[in-house]
Amino acid sequence: MSRRMSGQLATAGEAAETHLEVLGPAPKRFGTLAGVFTPTLLTTLGVIMYLRLPWVVGNAGLLGGWLIMAIAIGITTATGLSLSSIATNTRLGAGGPYAIIAKSLGLEVGGSVGVPLYLSQALAVAMYVFGFREGYNWLFPRHPALLVDLGLFALIFLIALLSISLAFRIQYVVMAVIAISLVLVFGNAEVWTSGQPIEWRGHYPGAPETGMTGTSFWMVFAVFFPAATGVMAGANMSGELQSPRRSIPLGTLTAVAISSVVYFALALWASRAGTSEQLAENYTIMIDQALWGPGVLAGLLGATFSSALSSFIGAPRILMALGRDELIPGGRWAGKASKSGEPRRAMFVTGGIVVGGLLLRDLNVIAPLITMFFLITYAVINLVMLVESSLGLVSFRPTLKLPRVVPLLGVVGCTFAMFIVNPTFSLVAWGVVLALYVWILRRGVDRPADDVRSGIFVAFAEWAAGRVTALKMETARGWRPKLLVPVADPTELRGEFRLLLDLVQPEGSLKLLGLATNETVQDVTLRIAHLGEQYRQHDVFTTWSVVDTVGYTQGVVAGMQALKSAFFRPNLLVLALSHDVGRDVELETIIRETRRLGVGLALVGMHAQAGTGREEVVNLWVHAPAEGVPVEQGLTLGNEHLAILLGFRLTRAWRVQLNIVCCIDDERDRDRARRYLEELREICRIPREATSLVMIGDVIDCLSRAPQSDMDVLGLQNASADVAFVRRAIDASRSSCLFTQDSGHESALV
Repeated sequence: MSRRMSGQLATAGEAAETHLEVLGPAPKRFGTLAGVFTPTLLTTLGVIMYLRLPWVVGNAGLLGGWLIMAIAIGITTATGLSLSSIATNTRLGAGGPYAIIAKSLGLEVGGSVGVPLYLSQALAVAMYVFGFREGYNWLFPRHPALLVDLGLFALIFLIALLSISLAFRIQYVVMAVIAISLVLVFGNAEVWTSGQPIEWRGHYPGAPETGMTGTSFWMVFAVFFPAATGVMAGANMSGELQSPRRSIPLGTLTAVAISSVVYFALALWASRAGTSEQLAENYTIMIDQALWGPGVLAGLLGATFSSALSSFIGAPRILMALGRDELIPGGRWAGKASKSGEPRRAMFVTGGIVVGGLLLRDLNVIAPLITMFFLITYAVINLVMLVESSLGLVSFRPTLKLPRVVPLLGVVGCTFAMFIVNPTFSLVAWGVVLALYVWILRRGVDRPADDVRSGIFVAFAEWAAGRVTALKMETARGWRPKLLVPVADPTELRGEFRLLLDLVQPEGSLKLLGLATNETVQDVTLRIAHLGEQYRQHDVFTTWSVVDTVGYTQGVVAGMQALKSAFFRPNLLVLALSHDVGRDVELETIIRETRRLGVGLALVGMHAQAGTGREEVVNLWVHAPAEGVPVEQGLTLGNEHLAILLGFRLTRAWRVQLNIVCCIDDERDRDRARRYLEELREICRIPREATSLVMIGDVIDCLSRAPQSDMDVLGLQNASADVAFVRRAIDASRSSCLFTQDSGHESALV
């Protein structure tokens, strides 16, 4: 069915798919045999089977060769199982492995893995063409190599461009040729009756032609492993399968099973076909020892041709999916399909990359990097399965269920294989993926609504919350401001917007508590949400909620009580002093309630004319303890921990001059107050640039005579919560003031 889209799909049933697949003309749909089984099997039974499998047995012996195959096939089998399980849980769009990763871990991760996967798949076409040409030159050694390469790719490009159905029909022919070649190999009775003793254990003699004299078990493994990396060939066609949920598991796992049997049987055949030295030195022993050598050579040519064709069919589909999600420059252009649903534009781009690879004439330099990108993709597929199966989300209901040990082994195995094959290229590959992730993250993408990243973060947060709660690990050293800000009218918060940012950044959080009546709840909800989004745009972790309440005091108290049992509960209530003196009584009630609940308090009294001034000077007010009381005990008994902490945050945010002011009642206490301030500065690590000042008189009098500041920070000392004192202090200071009240969980000493 043909459809066109300019934006999101309208129907709710397809909403979850829109971010990864913008529907265009419907392409031809394929079944399990053509779409998955055949390309997966043909990519697996490739050039390494014909030219390197006997070499593996010659180096490692039969048991060592079987062990190498078991490890390699085990890794890709785990990946195939994870891929199949995910396919039974979700409707896959175009893009194969990219679509799986992007749906689960987000477009940023999908793109950072998908882009190098696409380039690797495109360059793999060039490598398969080189492999075909080497076999071709055995028959026609005088034909120019470059012309053979370009001619073969032109044929592959033409077949893929004309019809994918034609490509699959050709693959049926190739599969028949490979099957015949295997019959010719196994059918030589002289090999089975030769009496050649089986070398069970390896001697690792190496092969002079490869420069691998003195090989080891893991070096042989590195040579063989690429033979087992064709498990994604069928999944690349996910957007053009009649039933991906059925075809991908059935086709992939069947192909893996059949190819595994073939490899193990060929290893047994090779052990009877020659001595260890013959197997290690003669790469064409399968052709030489077959019933009819040209038939096996035809199988080799067919395997490399079909692998190149499968890779060229799959790569443009990954590019088209990346383009539709606009993860690459010119994505909208490359993401458009033809009238028949084919990725024609992506094919031409991919063709240019392949021709560039062919003109390099030697991809051996980057061939290990290509293998690394494939392995990273397999590792991430297993990681997706491991994460989704571990979260316990109700949305993860695959019909093919796996124990978590399967994807875990896949992740570990792929990572292990990467560093065994080539440690240097492994680090380079991960570096490229990380750089792409950062680039896509900074570039910005529209995030889908159905990935599982939020579930991962929530699960980790719940685990961490449980650990902290059980071990009672919340300490003064880990204190950070988690503000609770009641808001009856979002407009009133406009003046304190910048000040709240300065108090909470960079590691704090903000909880907006909207207070509304039944008549205003809808309007307040919209405005609170808008205000919360503004704070989030400044990289502040912000949440909000609205309570329907009959009064300001009841709403604030109810909010503090309700949040008291929450793990991520606010620890600092921020109130703004109202210009209406008539509201002082309810403000005093709230202050007393914060003491009862053990919640810190920051009361902001903004000067009507000055505001926060030039934000150049902060006065921090402290009280000296009684005679004979040490500094540590004085701070513990006082109410100035929060004042000191918030004073530090303001000076750090504003980068201003800090004055530490101490009030005393008698001139005779001046020397003791100065010693106290010096000890206070040492213990609390107050910057040396700060100025210490001792003043004689009560607080109101000292405020009127102190150096002019843009913000005065002082702890509330009156146990009766006298708001009248707060107003007198603001008038006396001629500046805005921040009044604090400790909860008992803060400490300026740590």
